[in-house]
Amino acid sequence: MINEPIPKSELPATGGGFLSFATLVNVLASATKTNEKLDALTHYFSYAEDHDKVWVIALFSGRRPKRIVSSSLLSLWCCGLANLPLWLYEESYHTVGDLAETIALLLPEKNEQAIQPQSLSYFLEQFVQLEKAADETKKSFITHCWMQMNRDERFVFNKLLTGGFRIGVSQKMMVNALAKTVKANPSVIAHRISGKWDPSTTAFEELLNEHASAADASKPYPFYLAYALDEEPASLGDTKDWQAEWKWDGIRGQIIKRNNELFVWSRGEELITEKFPEYFPLKELLPDGIVIDGEILAYRHTAAAANGFHGAVLPFAILQTRIGRKNISRKQLSGAPVAFFAYDLIEYNYEDQRKRPLSERRLLLEDIVAVVNNAGLQLSPVISFNNWNELKSLRETSRALNAEGVMLKRKASAYQVGRKVGDWWKWKIDPLTIDAVMVYAQKGHGRRSNLYTDYTFAVKDDDKLVTFTKAYSGLTDKEFAQVDAFVKRNSIEKFGPVRTVKPELVFEIAFEGIAASNRHKSGVALRFPRILRWRHDKKADEINTLSDLKKLLEVYGK
Repeated sequence: MINEPIPKSELPATGGGFLSFATLVNVLASATKTNEKLDALTHYFSYAEDHDKVWVIALFSGRRPKRIVSSSLLSLWCCGLANLPLWLYEESYHTVGDLAETIALLLPEKNEQAIQPQSLSYFLEQFVQLEKAADETKKSFITHCWMQMNRDERFVFNKLLTGGFRIGVSQKMMVNALAKTVKANPSVIAHRISGKWDPSTTAFEELLNEHASAADASKPYPFYLAYALDEEPASLGDTKDWQAEWKWDGIRGQIIKRNNELFVWSRGEELITEKFPEYFPLKELLPDGIVIDGEILAYRHTAAAANGFHGAVLPFAILQTRIGRKNISRKQLSGAPVAFFAYDLIEYNYEDQRKRPLSERRLLLEDIVAVVNNAGLQLSPVISFNNWNELKSLRETSRALNAEGVMLKRKASAYQVGRKVGDWWKWKIDPLTIDAVMVYAQKGHGRRSNLYTDYTFAVKDDDKLVTFTKAYSGLTDKEFAQVDAFVKRNSIEKFGPVRTVKPELVFEIAFEGIAASNRHKSGVALRFPRILRWRHDKKADEINTLSDLKKLLEVYGK
C-alpha cells in the first residue's frame, strides 16, 4: 500500500463514504494479525452507510464489478493529467509493479476545491452504468474522480476500476465481522449472503432478512471445507468412525431443485446452470426441495462398472475446455462430457439436513441417486478399507483415477460452514516434482509489488534450456528477498517488466498433474505448479531434462 498502516484509533468513528472504505482497505492490507483485520471490519460495519455495507459484502464475497476500461486507456489518461511522456510512465510502472498504485502515485495533487465526498456505492453503481458508455464519457468521469481524491482513495478506486480488487481477507472473516455487528450466528449470515443478489438493488436489511433469504429458490448453502491432514491417519483413531472417499479434481458445486427449477452453483458462488446442459434432465428426475453437494467432473459413462461407478473420470485439463465458455458446441459436449459426483445431501424435502450425521445423510443420498438413475448424476463412491495401512496403499492409486488423494469424514459429523478442524480432512497424495532453473523474473503484486517474486523455470534439452512453467509461491519472505537481490544483480535482458537472469538458481517445482499442451514450448502443462524448495545443493547443470518431463507425461498424463 501507499501509506503507512493507520492505527485503529485513527479509524473514522462515524460517517462513512469512499474515504472510509479506502482507509479500511489500507488497514486490512497493512495488518499482520487476524484479530486486527477482524476488528477493522467490525468497526467499519458498525458505522458505515447501509448501502456501502452491501457493496463491501459483495466485494469480499467475490462479486467484483466488471472492468469498464482498459489499462492502456487509464495509462494514457494518467499521462495526460500528469503531463508525463509515455516512456517515463512505463518506466515508473515497471518499477512500482502495480497499475493502480502507479497511477495513484503519478497523478497531481487533488483539486483543493473538491466537491462533497461520495460513497462507495455511488462509484460502484456509476461503474455499472458506464459499462457500455463511450470512452470519452468514461474518461470524463474517471479523470474528474481522480482529481477529487487523495492517493489512498485513488489506489482503491483504480483497483475497483480494473477489476483487480483483491485484499487478503477471506469471506469467512468478513462474515464473522458482520455477525459480531448484527449479533447473529456466522453460519446464518453466511447462508443469507449467498446466492444470486444484486448489490445495486439489494438493501442491507433485505439481504440479512430471514424471510427474504427463504424466498430465494436459487440460494445455495455455504460449503463445508476440509483441512489438510499433515499427520498419520492413525492419529484420527478407530477406522470405524470414518468414511473415506476419493478427493476429486474438479469444480466443487451444489445442485439445487426448488419450485420445479434447477440451479447449479460453483463453490465460487457462480451460477453455472446453463454451462452444463448434461444436468438439465435432473430437473424432471430430482425431487423438489433438494440440495446436493458434490463435484463437477469431466466423465465418460460406460456400461461396465468399475471403481464404484459406471465410467471413467477424465483429467481436469479436459474439463477446462468447458470452463469460461458462454456457448457449448456439440463437439465440446462430446469431447468433454461431464457428470456431477454427489457426496452429500444438504437439503431434502425443503428441510435443512446439515445437523444430521453424515452416515444418515449418506444413506438418503444413495437412495436418491439410485432412483434418479441418470448418467449426469453419479454417487461418489465410499472407499472400503479395514485399516489405515490398507487405505494408505489405496491412496497411492489416486492418480490412476484422476483423483488427488482421499477425503476422510467422520461418520457422525454435521455439515458445517467453512473450514473447520476435526471432522473433515483431505489426505492428498505427494506431488510430482522436477528440479529446474529460474530463467525469467517479474515483480509481484500487492505487498510484493517491489520484489521480483514471479518466476519462469526451464529444464535442459541437450545444450538448450526450455521453459515449461511459472510459479510465484512456496518461498519464505526472506527467500523472496534473497532471490530479488540476485535478480537485480544478475539481470541480462529486459523485456518490459520481465527480466532475463543468469540461469544459476535451482528450485524443486511441485505440481499435482501433467498434461500434453500445444500452447507451451515444452509440450506440457502443469497443474498447480509451485516452488517446493530452493535447491542450494544443486547446480544448474544438475537439473532435470525435457526427457524427464516427457516420461512423467507418459506415466501420469492422460
